[in-house]
Amino acid sequence: MDYDSVADELYALRPEEFTAARASAVAAARTAGDRELAERIGTLRKPSLAAWVSNLLVRGSPGEVEPLLRLGEGLRQAHQDLDGAQLRELSRRQHALIRALSLQARQLAREAGHPIGEGVQREVEDTLHAVLADPEAARAWAGGRLTKPLSAAVGFPAAPEGARPQRPAPAPAPSRPDKNKKTSEQQRRRLDRARKDAEAAERELRELRDEAAAAGQAAEEAKRQVDALQRRVEELTGELERIRSEHQQARFAERTAREQARTADRRVREAGRKAATAAAQLERLTSSDA
Repeated sequence: MDYDSVADELYALRPEEFTAARASAVAAARTAGDRELAERIGTLRKPSLAAWVSNLLVRGSPGEVEPLLRLGEGLRQAHQDLDGAQLRELSRRQHALIRALSLQARQLAREAGHPIGEGVQREVEDTLHAVLADPEAARAWAGGRLTKPLSAAVGFPAAPEGARPQRPAPAPAPSRPDKNKKTSEQQRRRLDRARKDAEAAERELRELRDEAAAAGQAAEEAKRQVDALQRRVEELTGELERIRSEHQQARFAERTAREQARTADRRVREAGRKAATAAAQLERLTSSDA
């Protein structure tokens, strides 16, 4: 039992199965006396629905991982070189590949018994865009252990016609710190942070709604099964009562027949004795007349 194998196994499960399986793995590590492993396993976070689907895509379509990673490397290099023709070609491939992978991920989720909505699918597409734009995001996605959907820190702008490599602009001359500028920068950062927090909260809300809808469907299905089984139990209970009644009646009939047989047997024996006595008496009378 090692950390990587346990983590791979946990992140291959459906989100609703994660918590119980993690607790079981923690307990197993503690039983084995490995407290450090138990603590590391306990820190593993349950994946959101979009993260689970993204991980599912890595595991369910391993042949698609390397092409996407290579496309991301090409796009980043083309943007760095300002190669317009290459950018346009790779951008066309980017949109086609992401759409295809997004639909494939949706199909895999449906086959795994966890269909997703448009909101989760968009988050999966955002994750794939991040994989193309950010090498760190690419490595995280390829590991198959995402806990939240990814978003690209820097997008890919459209490539202009006839773009050519350019020398980097010289760095501006150092200037004296400006208090108002620093305050404005701090406000901008706070605003960005607040915007990211709001987007994360909205994503989590969509995931929870999707999970609640899936749980509601599962509950309805479970209720239908319970009702059907309850009806079957009632039918079998009535059948059992009927069979028990018939069994009691059969036993009573058996006892009555046995009693009647014993009575008939006694009467036969008595009739036999009477017949023997009558025959003996007739023989004596016949002998005395002779």
